[in-house]
Amino acid sequence: MTPEKTFWAYWNHLIMSNMTYFFDEIDGYLNYFGGTAGALTLTGIAAASVYYFASRPIPEKPLVPLHKQSPILEGPDQIHVSKFYKESKNGKFVSYITENVRTLYQTFREGAYASNNGPCLGWRETLSSNYQWMNYDEALLRAKNFGSGMISLGIKPKQLIGIYSLNRPEWILFEQGCYSYSLVVVPLYDTLGPDACAFIIRQTEMQIIVVEDDGKANMLLEKAPRTMKILVTIKGVKQKTMERARSRGVQIFTFDEVEKLGAKGAHLEVPPTPEDLCTICYTSGTTGNPKGVMLTHGNVVAGVCSVILQLGDHKIRAGDIMISFLPLAHMFERCCENGIYYVGGAVGFYSGDIKELTNDLKALKPTVMPAVPRLLNRVYDKIQVDITNSSIKRMLFRMALNSKEAEIRRGIMRRNGFWDKLVFKKVHQAFGGNLRLMVVGSAPLAGNVLTFIRCALGCLVVEGYGQTECTGAITLTVQGDFVPEHVGPPVSCNAVKLVDVPEMEYFASQNTGEVCVRGSNVFHGYFKDPQKTSEAIDSEGWHHTGDVGKWLPNGTLKIIDRRKHIFKLSQGEYIVPEKIENIYTTSQYVNQVFVYGESLKSCIVAVVVPDVDVLKTWAQENAVKGTLSVLCNNPDVKNLIMNDMIAWGKQGGLKSFEQVKDIYLHPDPFSVQNGLLTPTYKTKRPQLKSYFKPQLEDMYKHLD
Repeated sequence: MTPEKTFWAYWNHLIMSNMTYFFDEIDGYLNYFGGTAGALTLTGIAAASVYYFASRPIPEKPLVPLHKQSPILEGPDQIHVSKFYKESKNGKFVSYITENVRTLYQTFREGAYASNNGPCLGWRETLSSNYQWMNYDEALLRAKNFGSGMISLGIKPKQLIGIYSLNRPEWILFEQGCYSYSLVVVPLYDTLGPDACAFIIRQTEMQIIVVEDDGKANMLLEKAPRTMKILVTIKGVKQKTMERARSRGVQIFTFDEVEKLGAKGAHLEVPPTPEDLCTICYTSGTTGNPKGVMLTHGNVVAGVCSVILQLGDHKIRAGDIMISFLPLAHMFERCCENGIYYVGGAVGFYSGDIKELTNDLKALKPTVMPAVPRLLNRVYDKIQVDITNSSIKRMLFRMALNSKEAEIRRGIMRRNGFWDKLVFKKVHQAFGGNLRLMVVGSAPLAGNVLTFIRCALGCLVVEGYGQTECTGAITLTVQGDFVPEHVGPPVSCNAVKLVDVPEMEYFASQNTGEVCVRGSNVFHGYFKDPQKTSEAIDSEGWHHTGDVGKWLPNGTLKIIDRRKHIFKLSQGEYIVPEKIENIYTTSQYVNQVFVYGESLKSCIVAVVVPDVDVLKTWAQENAVKGTLSVLCNNPDVKNLIMNDMIAWGKQGGLKSFEQVKDIYLHPDPFSVQNGLLTPTYKTKRPQLKSYFKPQLEDMYKHLD
């Protein structure tokens, strides 16, 4: 080992060891380097060590014993419950924290009081401007006026009202306006498409829908059912759209007009009860018509309160600022925001362009951020590409990661240490510089990425598992648990058990099986669909999620499979494509992958979207020229990526029949916009099969 490498290894060791060891060893180390250089080296080491020990924080204690994070109720079903609610052991669930705050109407007003009429809703007029804020009292007044305006337009309490818009302050004014008069919120979103939106409007018999702009208004007018009578536009619409609406018997009002109408009418509020529906959230699904998940105010408040309890010392509080960029049409974001409003925090909305999210983060400087693996994977991949061509950068990154990970294992979370300033500063700044809490959900997150994010951001990063049918969270990792690749113990509003899936050889007696949930957060059924409701919720009130989980020895849950997406090969072997895809995406060359097989075939194939940055770096290093499309057609590139996938497959324990026998490289990512991903970034398998039918058939033709 060279003196330089010895120095860096020694320095890293010193700043992680105690002072006694430092002074015992230092004389010998000075002699190794000798003379003035040794003295300068000693000075640098001493300075770094003194800085480290002067700034070293006190470790945080785990909230629960990490070896036993969820109690098990007596009985044969091995039902796991939460340690964050004493009555859980008696089979009871958290429904609220405060007796008089049990609806989303009440949580918002509680937040107004807790914040002392502080900032509530923030936005930027332009990409170069600062955030401006609407305080709680103004938000409450405008929301009441909007709700009153809908009553003036002929709406009755408990009717269903639609909204079709990106995240923005008016979304929340609309939502709270609905709650002020016991109206039910029904969100619509782009990827549903005209047919599905028309189906939802017909099924719910919605008369009023709030739309963001002219484009969304026209999309709804395209196949507008007769039940739709009024569109309320947040932004202006063209005269041609007004005429088109009139020809279909639809009136158009602006958001401001409805507010003014409500202020004039001044209808008395009709607050909801905990048992009243607050929303019907339609899941996009991958086949058939969307299903309307019915959730009550009590469901959502229970989910929000249980997450607040599980966050412990890092729970959300007045003064927190959250960035809003994940779709408000889905329950993960809705629950996060309603939790912030409950405690008196503020929410700043992104600009509407996901490409500008970094600029929004730098301008807002949030303290709280919900996130999804897709975003964090991109951050991790960019860092990996950045350090690829520099041995010094790789060495520093590796040392920083090792040092920070060692701190996390000891319960230390911070972003003011030596490595934070030297290596991770740009990551801090990219997220605004003030993050203290990140909640990750919607899809599995690779362990190496989660560990990197925890080290780089120096804040509490918790990972949760949930479903729309369970109002968001079912389980959530806890403060002090640094081990990745599980989703924590149950939250206090539900219990979790596993049931046998014999066709996939998962058995509850072996701590594996389909995840089933019962509690105060479980939905009340699918709207006007008793058959699908009975398929999802059994006679004892357990919701069968369709996900396959495994209880780890410490009482945390790990999601390992999906029950629905399985198929047999011709030789009778079962294939679980999502498991294989999760392993293959650990390859640095793979951005996205769709694994496919048929019961008449003996092997599986895959469509692979390469990682652009990694592939371009490889091409430069190997003097291979061409656009991404050209590279995807290069046999050497195909062999490189496939061989790496196979290697990762072996490391991940895939059997030979689970390894792909051919791949097709596709330059364009699967996305929500091209209809190949759901809004929560899950692959739409039937659509992918149809889209890539020629390529799939061609691969099998060459394999036969």
